Amino acid sequence: MKKRIDLRSDTVTEPTQEMRDTMYTAVVGDDVFGEDYTVAGLEALAAEMLGKEEGLFVASGTLGNLLAVLCHTRPGDEVMVEKKAHIYYFEGGMTAVAGVKPWITSSDKGIIRPDHLQSEMRGASGLKSNISLVCLENTHNLWGGTVSTAQETDAVCDFAKQNGMKVHLDGARLFNAAIALGVPAKELTRGSDSVMICLAKSLCAPVGSVLAGDADFIRKARGWRKILGGGMRQSGILAAAGEVALRTMVDRLAEDHDNAKLLGKELNCIPGIKVDESIIHTNLVYGLLDPSLATPGEFEMKLRQHDVHIFAASQTEVRFCTHKDVSRGQILEAVSIIKQVFGK
Repeated sequence: MKKRIDLRSDTVTEPTQEMRDTMYTAVVGDDVFGEDYTVAGLEALAAEMLGKEEGLFVASGTLGNLLAVLCHTRPGDEVMVEKKAHIYYFEGGMTAVAGVKPWITSSDKGIIRPDHLQSEMRGASGLKSNISLVCLENTHNLWGGTVSTAQETDAVCDFAKQNGMKVHLDGARLFNAAIALGVPAKELTRGSDSVMICLAKSLCAPVGSVLAGDADFIRKARGWRKILGGGMRQSGILAAAGEVALRTMVDRLAEDHDNAKLLGKELNCIPGIKVDESIIHTNLVYGLLDPSLATPGEFEMKLRQHDVHIFAASQTEVRFCTHKDVSRGQILEAVSIIKQVFGK
């Protein structure tokens, strides 16, 4: 049976056999009571890898980001976010639950610099804003997986602290950034007050994320997690897979990055598809479609008929995401199918 080629997202990855075996034998307890040994082990490992005092296992990246906003702000505060940031563009909890106002800033293809923040510190009225938190994203999804270096992140964190603001890093794909830059993940988080990493994207765990920060921050986040219904009981069964993910799946991300670069190069050879190869730093590839070729929705639908699955990202772009469960051979097969379906 022919295997589908699913390039929609790295969220479709399946757990490895080691993850499945470890989940089956995991030692568990009631995590709300602080008695799940396996959860505690995952949280400690993640905190060490991220250079933070403590970690908190949560069900999703959206929940982790929301907990960070709730811990760093009060209702009525303003939060500086990049205009295409996932936490602003897709998640919604910032305003609906935390009661804070997004303060939109521009960027250099998703990379925020101090001058971007400086220009937004005063609104059109000239009055100083009430910004208490800056949210960064690394890698940046909607800008094609672009990567912020440790120095670029440090500069923003230093500026924020000088102006009395906290910094939260949405690091859903942070390990992709670390591998692309050839540095430990903790170098990319050292200036932030908190960071969230996702275990269920390219790291291939079935579910879960980890929020990390200092001990007081995690104490508050644990309380908010309970209020929001995020307290889990014998969640060590899930955390076990997350620990395997952190120990075994980080270094192999380089393979996904190489496949993304190959895919971008091949797509650029197809008339009607334009890919900015200069921003393919990790595992995301965005293609701008000529309207004469197809709309993104049509492109997605026609490829689905050939069991190639991609994501219509906007009215003009399609997105491809490489991951463990799509081989280099399947990348080339997908390109061949695209040429056959849309060739002129």
